[in-house]
Amino acid sequence: MGLLVAPARRRRIFGLALPIIGGMVSQNVLNLVDTGMVGTLGDEALFAVGLGGFLNFLLSAAILGLGAGVQAMAARRVGEGRHESVAVPLNGGLLLAALAAVPLSAGLITLAPHFVPWFSDDAAVVAACTPYLQVRLVAMAAMAANVSFRGFWNATDRSALYMGTLVVMHAVNIGLNWVLIFGNLGAPALGSTGAGVASAIATWIGTFSYVVLGARLTRGEGFLRGLPDRETLRTMLRLSVPAGTQQLFYAGGITLFITFIGRVGTAHAAASKVISDLMLLGILPGLGFGRAAASRGGQALGRGEADDAERWGWEVARLAALTVGLLSLPAILVPDSLLSVFLHDEETLALARGPLRLVGLFLATDTIGSVLQNACVGAGDTRRAMQVSVTLQWLLLLPLVYVLGPVLGASLLVLWGANVLYRQLQTGVFVALWRRGSWKRIEV
Repeated sequence: MGLLVAPARRRRIFGLALPIIGGMVSQNVLNLVDTGMVGTLGDEALFAVGLGGFLNFLLSAAILGLGAGVQAMAARRVGEGRHESVAVPLNGGLLLAALAAVPLSAGLITLAPHFVPWFSDDAAVVAACTPYLQVRLVAMAAMAANVSFRGFWNATDRSALYMGTLVVMHAVNIGLNWVLIFGNLGAPALGSTGAGVASAIATWIGTFSYVVLGARLTRGEGFLRGLPDRETLRTMLRLSVPAGTQQLFYAGGITLFITFIGRVGTAHAAASKVISDLMLLGILPGLGFGRAAASRGGQALGRGEADDAERWGWEVARLAALTVGLLSLPAILVPDSLLSVFLHDEETLALARGPLRLVGLFLATDTIGSVLQNACVGAGDTRRAMQVSVTLQWLLLLPLVYVLGPVLGASLLVLWGANVLYRQLQTGVFVALWRRGSWKRIEV
């Protein structure tokens, strides 16, 4: 296939991918706003909010796979021309979100005082983190509903719709943080717990906004018109459970990776946290392009045009690699300009310089794997995508880093080199899977 992408197809890719990327970046903003506004309360409160935000994501990861299931099924129906029932998978996602998230969040809220101390020995941190996490978990069902809606908007080429909702959510979160953290406008000063309340309310407001949009724009597509049938729910579970499992193991794997590096030295852990955060900024565009590939490919499969679905995957991967490659140049050419924003100790900065350059050098090819992994998920091949991701991370990367780090005391460059190697192998596997084309025969 040629390296060039036709202008019309390029516009369609960017038109769908850019709002998705903006939405993904905004999710991190929700936690960063809490962290930034709580920072004035002291280190214990700051760490408590950071830990609580991470635990909220980790504990919710398993049900966030609903978005992948909704997107795969809705995109296929768009391609098949079944517009009167294209929102039925969304109904299924919302039903499963309620059935799974409500009892799960209730159980976790009850157990939080027992498991939060596993993650910190500081009594003040535990005392602040526990109520913050509990109120964030109240919005677990809303989180699951929101990712279902976003999967639907992506599948139906309406990803720009949720940008307005996200702006409202963040405005509400910032305003309520100001009121509830510091006790303004006569409200009680709740400190870090107030930040959790603000985020939970903002998340539920996002859900309400999506429901209003759905009722206004998609009633003719079957939105909230009866319960989905048993077959729809079975298919939804078949697609969503592997996707959620992959997210859960990925989040846990990142935690272990940083933990193993931390056993080599505190400076190693500090440098790795910054490298990881910067790498995430480079990964997010690839994930956004991947969701675009999932929608375009799923629609093509619905039309019975499997070769066009394959072409979309390759074209999106090329554009994503070029985009991320350009974004990676500062990390390669002037890493200190990025690192010095977060690291102020010269030895720690020097420790991080080489690993960041290495990550930047390979981020473009890493992005190809990310796009094709999401394209496989969009085609309904969620189980194989999960198996590849979990196997390479847990059976290759984590044992290798443990031996190199805590056992042998390898340099930070070597440890991050192992991470780069694992992600390049993952790219190779997904390139092979996409080329082989077994995903073309999956029924959704």
